[in-house]
Amino acid sequence: MNNGRCTSAGLITYPKELVYVSELESFSLASTRPNTLKMSSRRYLVMTSDTTQTCGVEEFARILACKFDTRAQQHTLSFDIGGLRKAFQNVDAIVFNFPVVAWKKKLIEPFLAALIARASGKEIVVILHEWDALNWKRQAILIPVLLLATKICFSAPEIAEEFAGCSLARATTKRRGVVPIPPNLIPSTQRKSGNFSDKLKQERQKGRLILGQFGSIYPQKHVTAALDVSAELRKHGYDVFAAFAGSFIKGQDTVEQDFLTAVHKLDLSERVAVSGFIESPEELFAIFNEIDVFFYLLPGGLTSRRASVLAAALSGKPVVVNAPDHDDALDHHHLFEKLIETGCLQLIPTNADIGTAAEAILAARQTEIGQIPFNAEIEQLWDDVLSRIDNFSD
Repeated sequence: MNNGRCTSAGLITYPKELVYVSELESFSLASTRPNTLKMSSRRYLVMTSDTTQTCGVEEFARILACKFDTRAQQHTLSFDIGGLRKAFQNVDAIVFNFPVVAWKKKLIEPFLAALIARASGKEIVVILHEWDALNWKRQAILIPVLLLATKICFSAPEIAEEFAGCSLARATTKRRGVVPIPPNLIPSTQRKSGNFSDKLKQERQKGRLILGQFGSIYPQKHVTAALDVSAELRKHGYDVFAAFAGSFIKGQDTVEQDFLTAVHKLDLSERVAVSGFIESPEELFAIFNEIDVFFYLLPGGLTSRRASVLAAALSGKPVVVNAPDHDDALDHHHLFEKLIETGCLQLIPTNADIGTAAEAILAARQTEIGQIPFNAEIEQLWDDVLSRIDNFSD
């Protein structure tokens, strides 16, 4: 008996949405201790929301503010013009991260804050984590802010290339650059079992191969490839169970229904589970502990903005993922390069078919994973982020 719910397709799901845990004093989270390198004296106002269920982009923003230490403040995006003007008194630049899930209904507030910033003589730094993948309506909301920006940073070279290829780029600042995105979560030896990890443990006790994915479920991620490869493995006699540690992104797309349709079509109704809300990092790591191999087949291949892939690779379990479309796609992000070198990330061809992926998953089960000093590598990444933002603004 579990505390989840069963859909019409028989798929086990669990209530609420997956969230990143915000700013907890725990070594299981990416450390929020301030950066100690000698940096610029520039002061920042980092815009966030008041949600307790943060998406990955906002989690990055909150940790960024902590890393800047006394040189940054967090400010909740709202219509409070007086509070915003007061916050501007002690800063040199305002920082936006887009897209933030909690801002989906805030149509005017980002532009209003940017307009007041420029009127107050402040610089505007925009860190753009997605572009082409955004719905055109969300792009339209960001356009006025991007036109006012004095610096635009991108989460990956691919995002920079997408933006450079659109007509808007000609009208925006030429002060642009790429910043590496560190993981929000790092490995922990502390684990807390929950409904979902208990479910996976039961499936493992049946002798099943647990194939996993971590992260939000949405069409552009091509998550149904994990269902296809599960069906392929099953066709060849392997007893497989697909575990999705994440939740469906709610929007205009029929994401959940399309997913359930694929599960039913492939006859996997009793072999797939979706976690939904996860209470803590310790519970998430308990889930990771029950997974044998993680698998992603991403449109265009792996890019450095795939935070879910990065978090999965830090779990100590092998991750099979299709290679980047460009050889230099990960050059700016040394942690991804280390994970590939040590076998944590095992690359298959960018356009690999399901049969190739299935073979790689079976091989990955037998792979010995190398050890990486994760904490030191992540701190080095944050050093790089702060340095690049400072230099971009000078």
